[in-house]
Amino acid sequence: MATTAQVVLKGLNEGRSAEVLTPEALAFVARLQRQFGNRRLELLRQRDERQARLDAGEAPQFLVDTHTVRNSDWRVAKAPRDLEDRRVENTGPTDRKMLINALNSGARVFMADFEDANSPTWANLVEGQVNLIDAIERRIDFTSPEGKEYRLNEKVATLLVRPRGWHLDERHVEVDGHPVSGSLFDFGLYFFHNAQRLVGKGSGPYFYLPKLESHVEARLWNDVFNFAQDDLGIPRGTIRATVLIETILAAFEMDEILYELRDHSSGLNAGRWDYIFSIIKKFRNRPEFVLPDRAQVTMTVPFMRAYTELLVKTCHRRGAHAMGGMAAFIPSRRDAEVNRVALARVKEDKDREAKDGFDGTWVAHPDLVPTATEAFDKVLGDRPNQLERQRPEVDVTAGQLIEVRVPDGMITENGLRMNVSVGIQYIESWLRGVGAAAINNLMEDVATAEISRSQVWQWIRHSSRLTDGSVVNADLVREIAEDELAKLHERLGEEGWAKSRFEDARVVFEEVALSSTFPAFLTLVALRDLD
Repeated sequence: MATTAQVVLKGLNEGRSAEVLTPEALAFVARLQRQFGNRRLELLRQRDERQARLDAGEAPQFLVDTHTVRNSDWRVAKAPRDLEDRRVENTGPTDRKMLINALNSGARVFMADFEDANSPTWANLVEGQVNLIDAIERRIDFTSPEGKEYRLNEKVATLLVRPRGWHLDERHVEVDGHPVSGSLFDFGLYFFHNAQRLVGKGSGPYFYLPKLESHVEARLWNDVFNFAQDDLGIPRGTIRATVLIETILAAFEMDEILYELRDHSSGLNAGRWDYIFSIIKKFRNRPEFVLPDRAQVTMTVPFMRAYTELLVKTCHRRGAHAMGGMAAFIPSRRDAEVNRVALARVKEDKDREAKDGFDGTWVAHPDLVPTATEAFDKVLGDRPNQLERQRPEVDVTAGQLIEVRVPDGMITENGLRMNVSVGIQYIESWLRGVGAAAINNLMEDVATAEISRSQVWQWIRHSSRLTDGSVVNADLVREIAEDELAKLHERLGEEGWAKSRFEDARVVFEEVALSSTFPAFLTLVALRDLD
């Protein structure tokens, strides 16, 4: 344990981590924490107050006191040259091999993720920062156990970084006796070491901001950006940030979020999986918000369609990029038919986004880049984006955003079984330090597990019935969990099972899915079991 001027480092600082965890960098993080830590905690307290009002029956509305922001003419700052064309963005964690492959993928942008696709072990967090420095300096390489070598191509994707959300602490670092914000730790280390580097190479420090629930949370980020730029002598406006609209409350404040970040804004992204989780979470105690099997909650159901169309219209009115949602499919190396069916669905999804006016989209695997690029090339041609598409015909009401009935929606045993199995499998992977998990030919992250466990919790809470008439209750979920774990045990064999953490994962899953109260984030529960 190392201590420097009231900064206590509880994680190891050895080997190359010493290049990142310098006294100067930690002092910068401490300045951020002292300046903004209390405001962050106050905003988290306000989230709890808002939840109490929703539980009491409050219906979200577009804000009355910010109507002048929505109704006046203003635009965000013009995109820098290397963020004008974002037609396909690859996303993933910061481990060395994946980072090289993603930067080489042919995508215009790569989002390096310290959030949902990252299990926040100390090694992942610190080594990830080392890897990003090496990538920026073009000295990153990797050799697999089989001897295959990986190096950067001449042309690589523009790099963006997603720090953790405001709700997460970094338990390995304390400032003045309190854990530092995970957001400020991730942002601070990356910005301190790389802002000047990136500017010198003709780029800049670009970020994705997750889990925001209001424009005042965006204002906090904007103040962090201004403080950080001033502190290191970098011109204001150098930072650019894209906000993920992945909570239902943020959907009512898109204009306001862009406005708060307008000198630093690069647009909004339709974070579809967390958005569904947020709807379940925020309205969990209200029976009219019970959703069917998550496979039936597609991007074409009315409330998801309203959300994405509003996002495109809002962004383009303000000169900001509108980024589409994730395609999580992982192409099979052995089953051509699986690939044919899945790629057709990916193509359909990306064709729809491009035609709706999105300026780009996300894919979780480099092999999906060509399919997504083809869809956007067809609409964009040589244009870098379609900001000129204003979508004046779109008129989304507050009621449309929260009318969540899905036509012909059903809750099935297969849907319940899938939630239990995938939820436990993802948590098990996360506990082993792997935050981007390949499950059933999909690249899954925390959002998948959150949807899985929150749907189970919701169905139990409201005694939902399966199509066969069975009532969803804790005993049924435990029975299914036992059955699914037995299948996994058989598939892995005794040796594989002994190396796994499925028993720990089951305990976590049952706590976040079966408890009488709803844990706000499963990662806050699972952290106690993370090495």
